[in-house]
Amino acid sequence: MSAQPRGAIAALPRTARKGRPRGLGRFGVTPYLFLAPALLVYGAFLLYPLVRAAQISLYEWNGLTVATFVGFENYVDVFQDERLREAFWHALVLIFFFSVLPLAIGLVLSTLLVRAQVKGMAFFRTVVFLPQVIAMVVVAVAWRHIYAPTGPLNDLLDSIGLGFLTRAWLGDFTWTLPAVGFIGTWVSTGLVTVLLMAGMARIPKELFEAATLDGAGAIRTFFAISVPSVRAEIVVSLTLTIIAALKTFDLVYVTTGGGPGTSTTVPSYEVYRRAFMTGEVGSAAAVAIVLTVLIFCINLAVNVIGEKES
Repeated sequence: MSAQPRGAIAALPRTARKGRPRGLGRFGVTPYLFLAPALLVYGAFLLYPLVRAAQISLYEWNGLTVATFVGFENYVDVFQDERLREAFWHALVLIFFFSVLPLAIGLVLSTLLVRAQVKGMAFFRTVVFLPQVIAMVVVAVAWRHIYAPTGPLNDLLDSIGLGFLTRAWLGDFTWTLPAVGFIGTWVSTGLVTVLLMAGMARIPKELFEAATLDGAGAIRTFFAISVPSVRAEIVVSLTLTIIAALKTFDLVYVTTGGGPGTSTTVPSYEVYRRAFMTGEVGSAAAVAIVLTVLIFCINLAVNVIGEKES
């Protein structure tokens, strides 16, 4: 075959040379057509309600009568209201119980189980993951019974000679928030452990053998090999558990109802209380938007730090 003259190719129209419209990429509009249904569902059920909530947050509205535009007054109230500031502080405290503590426990558990090659690992994964399967309302009811003044926890303390520690765990201003947080620890630990075990199972055994030959002990091996190797799983675990901590509602609603006083109130519960109990729908929407931004910022920071360290 004879080569086509270069001048003839240059003389062809641009569309004839390229065979596709400019700016649509290699595959044209086909990828966007496949994405369109998912984007429509995402926009209809997530983006639109979020935009609508942001719009409502600019009004003073009780959900029934005509709304009054108040601008950013509801957002100013979020930062000036002592009850709301306390609620956001409680949510940050719950991050320790839902995220930090389960991560510490999960790292130790997963390391021991994977390195020790415990028999029946599949059964253990199922059992430790069970709290994630049970509905949070059921979990809350069960733990409310455990924490009752005459419940199993106080009975156990009495039986081992620690009766002086017994108390109304969900009625004590000092201990109620930690008690609720510990439920979150119990729920989250299984999820974090299973994720970390999956990551640690991929670590080559040769790394541990080499570390042992070099004289590294168990603690040094843990921090030098195990933890760095599951950095991606740690980021995923923190992302999921931080979201769970900040948006928790059903656990607080069933166990304490935000009490005693305001000692366990959290932003999600304040959204419910203001929207459905006090008729402050605009204020509730503002709290929800601030909570959404807070969740986004914290998880963005976690993922950015995780990517930089990897």
